[in-house]
Amino acid sequence: MIYLDYAANTPVDKEVLDTFYDISLEYIGNPNSPHSLGNKAGLRMEQSTKQIAGLLGAKENEVIYTSGASESNNLAIKGIANSYRRYGKHIITTYLEHASVTGPVTALQNDGFEVDFVNLTENGQIDLEHLKELIREDTILVSVCLVDSEVGTIQPVGDISRIMEGKSHCFFHVDATQGVGKIPVSFKNMDLMTFSGHKFYGLNGCGVLIKKESVMLEPLIHGGLSTTTFRSGTPMLALGAATEKALTIALDNLTSRYDYVKAFNIKLREAFKAYNNIKINTPAEGSPYLLNISIKGVNTNQLQNELSNRGICVATKSACCAPSTVSRPVYAMTKDRKLALSTLRISLSHLTTEEEINLFLDCFKQVLQVKHKS
Repeated sequence: MIYLDYAANTPVDKEVLDTFYDISLEYIGNPNSPHSLGNKAGLRMEQSTKQIAGLLGAKENEVIYTSGASESNNLAIKGIANSYRRYGKHIITTYLEHASVTGPVTALQNDGFEVDFVNLTENGQIDLEHLKELIREDTILVSVCLVDSEVGTIQPVGDISRIMEGKSHCFFHVDATQGVGKIPVSFKNMDLMTFSGHKFYGLNGCGVLIKKESVMLEPLIHGGLSTTTFRSGTPMLALGAATEKALTIALDNLTSRYDYVKAFNIKLREAFKAYNNIKINTPAEGSPYLLNISIKGVNTNQLQNELSNRGICVATKSACCAPSTVSRPVYAMTKDRKLALSTLRISLSHLTTEEEINLFLDCFKQVLQVKHKS
């Protein structure tokens, strides 16, 4: 089996799983309980939180644990909207966003909020001049992904942050789910940042929202003390410690893994250039962990199925997208519906081998010889 869908999920690192196992057995108390075992668990929870914050340029009290990036995105977006709606009901986002961003934004739009989508340049980056035009006195949130989950475009977060300087009630949310653990990420240019450990060999079920301590959020989940007043629930010590371990390992190996994966990305690009009917959608300066292509005249859902039958797992779009729909990022970049309906996403890892890449390319060539009509 050849797995090339690491953007959807990554296998848990054994050290991470061992951490989860050991912490689960050693710390049986609720970190909020005032007795000795509770205090012991609470101190270990603080240790993990402090480490996660330090690795990403944040403060310990700015870290909020959630069940995943989807909950983190919902809490960030709805939390800001409900806390600051007295200052305005205008939100700016992009057509690149994950469903866990577009979903809450759409829900808020149905609740009377006004939403604008900022234009994109040909390489998928935000049109900064258009963003300047869109920001108004009543804009309370700009929500942008750091790395697009389908195409892999990396947004100029620093430039966006500078445009928003001085706007006291306009907050900058960055969905960094496809960036953390893969490219250098710092919280310093953001008001809110979200990610999930299962994208960098951590466990499913633990997400993180980092928010500046001065920013207020209306919670989604009320009732009960936790590590923060902004998200109730028994503190998830073992998951938090496992996420800390996964993040530490990922950042310790950031450069070597990046260079390793980039070599495969370049090899795939060169191979795809030999096909007259293939358009590479991922910009050259995008994340090397993702490579998105459109195959003209080919039903890529059928292509995906045939590759899967041969033991090769790739995606057509984000795993959270409805099947047989256009790729929103590709359509936003190309304005070509046919290209946006015929996408294939290959996502890579330091676990990917050259043999797997060669086998994939051979199998891809064989399958593509079979005529598929959209």
